[in-house]
Amino acid sequence: MPLPKVEMTIFETILARRSVRRYKARKVDRTTISILLEAAVRAPTAIHQEPWAFVIIQDPQLLRSLSDQAKPLFVAEVQERGLERAGHSYDVFTSPSFNVFYDASTLILLCGKTAAPSCAADCWLAAENLMLAACAMGLGTCVIGCALPALNTAETKIKLNIPEKFSVVAPIVVGYPDDEIIHVLRKSPVILANFQAVHNG
Repeated sequence: MPLPKVEMTIFETILARRSVRRYKARKVDRTTISILLEAAVRAPTAIHQEPWAFVIIQDPQLLRSLSDQAKPLFVAEVQERGLERAGHSYDVFTSPSFNVFYDASTLILLCGKTAAPSCAADCWLAAENLMLAACAMGLGTCVIGCALPALNTAETKIKLNIPEKFSVVAPIVVGYPDDEIIHVLRKSPVILANFQAVHNG
């Protein structure tokens, strides 16, 4: 598979990646998706398990249906865990017009074999590869964690042809950003300890 031409170095891509929540209507083509998946499966994996598999959704009606299903389940989880008292507002999830997938044209579900060692870690490493590759290609991405309770119900997994031995680990929307990506400052690394060799002179 031919690799896309990119102008950013790896480190520039890492610094440039942001969560994008506004997308153009332009659809991501299949060739581009194939390149993103190729990047994903190049991630490190514990004892070569490669526990990942993917579901690609580009049907607007299905995306809207999954969004409508996800919102009440997420709100219920937030209330059950007491997160609504943590200073964040979740009112937007009660709005009928709100789409948890931000009207992106493509949703990639990164699924993992739950019995595999380090399944979640492997899948998140693959997810990061995918998002960095997308950034380098001029695409935006966003992890939609609030959709997980809905996506992992038995009913939804059957609808999406996800075998029982798999679970959705990382739902990632992909598309063309509809506005300028704002660079957000991050906190400096927190170093808990720094042990260095002691040299006896």
